[in-house]
Amino acid sequence: MTPDRETVRAVIDAARAEGRTALTAPEGKRICDAYAIATPAEALAASPGEAVAYAEEMGLPVVLKIVSPDILHKTEAGGVLVGLGSPDEVRDGYERIVASAVAYDPDARITGIQVQQMLPPGQEVIIGATSDPTFGKIIAFGLGGVLVEVLKDVTFRLAPASHDEALAMLDDIAAAEVLRGVRGAEPVGRDALADTIQRVSELVTDFPELSEVDLNPVFATRHGATAADVRILLADGAPPEAPQYTSEEILTVMDRLMKPRAIAVIGASNEQGKIGNSVMRNLIDGGYAGEIHPINPKADEICGHKAYRSIMDVPGEVDVAVFTIPARFVPAALEEVGEKGVPAAVLIPSGFAETGNDELQDQVVEIARRRGVRLLGPNIYGYYYTPQDLCATFCTPYDVKGGVALSSQSGGIGMAILGFSRTTKMGVSAIVGLGNKCDLDEDDLLTFFGQDDNTQCIAMHLEDLKDGRAFVRAAREVSRHKPIIVLKAGRTALGARAASSHTGALAGDDKVYDDILRQSGVIRAPGLNEMLEYARALPAMPAPKGENVVIITGAGGSGVLLSDACVDNGLSLMEIPDDLDVAFRRFIPPFGAAGNPIDITGGEPPSTYEATIRLWLADPRIHALILGYWHTIVTPPMVFATLVARVVEEARELGINKPVVASLAGDTEVERASEYLFGHGIPAYPYTTEKPVAVLGAKYRWARAAGLLSG
Repeated sequence: MTPDRETVRAVIDAARAEGRTALTAPEGKRICDAYAIATPAEALAASPGEAVAYAEEMGLPVVLKIVSPDILHKTEAGGVLVGLGSPDEVRDGYERIVASAVAYDPDARITGIQVQQMLPPGQEVIIGATSDPTFGKIIAFGLGGVLVEVLKDVTFRLAPASHDEALAMLDDIAAAEVLRGVRGAEPVGRDALADTIQRVSELVTDFPELSEVDLNPVFATRHGATAADVRILLADGAPPEAPQYTSEEILTVMDRLMKPRAIAVIGASNEQGKIGNSVMRNLIDGGYAGEIHPINPKADEICGHKAYRSIMDVPGEVDVAVFTIPARFVPAALEEVGEKGVPAAVLIPSGFAETGNDELQDQVVEIARRRGVRLLGPNIYGYYYTPQDLCATFCTPYDVKGGVALSSQSGGIGMAILGFSRTTKMGVSAIVGLGNKCDLDEDDLLTFFGQDDNTQCIAMHLEDLKDGRAFVRAAREVSRHKPIIVLKAGRTALGARAASSHTGALAGDDKVYDDILRQSGVIRAPGLNEMLEYARALPAMPAPKGENVVIITGAGGSGVLLSDACVDNGLSLMEIPDDLDVAFRRFIPPFGAAGNPIDITGGEPPSTYEATIRLWLADPRIHALILGYWHTIVTPPMVFATLVARVVEEARELGINKPVVASLAGDTEVERASEYLFGHGIPAYPYTTEKPVAVLGAKYRWARAAGLLSG
């Protein structure tokens, strides 16, 4: 049906005219009726006699509820009575509720008592919507009733949600099996529930001034879903809208930022130890082939390059201005950068909002928007783009080129990223500091790296998102063909923020980020090391084509631990069919163990590893392999590593591409063997059964989200 938006507008306007930010229950019902959201029959009684008459008309038993614009939490005020089965009970209940409400809040305005049809038993769920500071309007679904904030079994989606997204929400809670019917209970009507979710999401999208909508409980049965209680709150005002840029506009600027032909260094210096000197030296020593223009009114030449008093004196176009001057001098210099027509500025200095100087940062942002300059930073270490040999940082140049683009909001985390990359020799396309993110942020980077042929994988550390919806739009597009790994700091609850509804309280923790990032196809890393290991490993592995994972191990103990890790990472151990079981048994000793894990035992020669791996590679029913190696003198670590790399490489030359990871246990020789395997496209880790399975699990999460699994 087409929603009756005029009715909703009239209800909202009437409440606004009275200065109210909360709708009454009868107003909530009118809004639900306008969007075909099922609610029980009800009437508003102004006296005990009216309450009895309405109750007898709709049929006993009934529910009575206080109606007051000043009492939001009706149960706390003693304002709800359930199952009143006779006229006397209704009359007495009316008077009890009024007395309780007066005792709860003597100044509360009492509109009357809502007489509501008693609903038949059903599964209690909550359907709600709220305004999230990061993602805007979000829809929530979970188990409802009085325990909703205790159990917190709830899931979130961006509004508006499609019918398919609403159906997926039913399966996304821990108690999903309850909705399907357990211990003889009837399953709920899935389509009716999904329709209600979808309609609530459309309602808050059509009317963004509805800050919170709470349907709790909704009684779900096989035949439908009915909201027994409706709570709707209005926002005080519309939040400020962030500037929006098209993909083409973003790419135009990002191309000049990442692939500049000319860079100006504002505050360049000949004095060692100054940031202006470090940036100049790194641009030169890193091999950047474009023009470098130092800007310093007190020097004629810096690091062998002609210096200019002002960027206005530089001949020709400049693509990027890198600021290395103190924060207080940035506004004046940025005005000149804008007048010169420079499209991008990199603000390395600190001393802005991170130190409480919001006014200075706001001034810089205003200048940049007025002048048409996009800003990276402030408070950053700079940025690298290795295909251009570009090191516009005060760190040292990075020379291992590869397909991983990394970014960090924190300078300290950026240093950890750089150190890890150097130690592991990870191939990097870019490392970008975002700092305060006064302008350019993660969605701008995703838009660029998504179409960048030099980048195969994107990893991001972030503490917040300025515009969650812009990030989701970019991530959904990019994650279809490139993995995006996110380390979101602040996984604990955001605090006991004041919330006037169950949905508002539930949306106040990390679950919103978790659900919406996952829906965007993003792989969320639990920690910094995991983010970096995922970034290093995922580009090395081909995407799996199905869910069947097999473990081949030389030690039963590691096989058990690897199996546990598979469960933890959502991997499916293949149930080995009889013919494949017979084939594997031809190569393992009688005291070994077929099945899955396949235990070839520790005393077997290299030929056993080779034969079983070749068998695994050849069978199209098997999609991924986990190797558990145990150090022995029969098959030393480097012998194991070289034979595995050779066999897998031979298969790849024949077009057989399956992900392989390895766990190596033994003396220190396994470290070199692991490094060798990693260098040949096989993520391998010494002394751990968890890491190799975790990186394989991350690859699977991306492949599922990208729709790459067929079997």
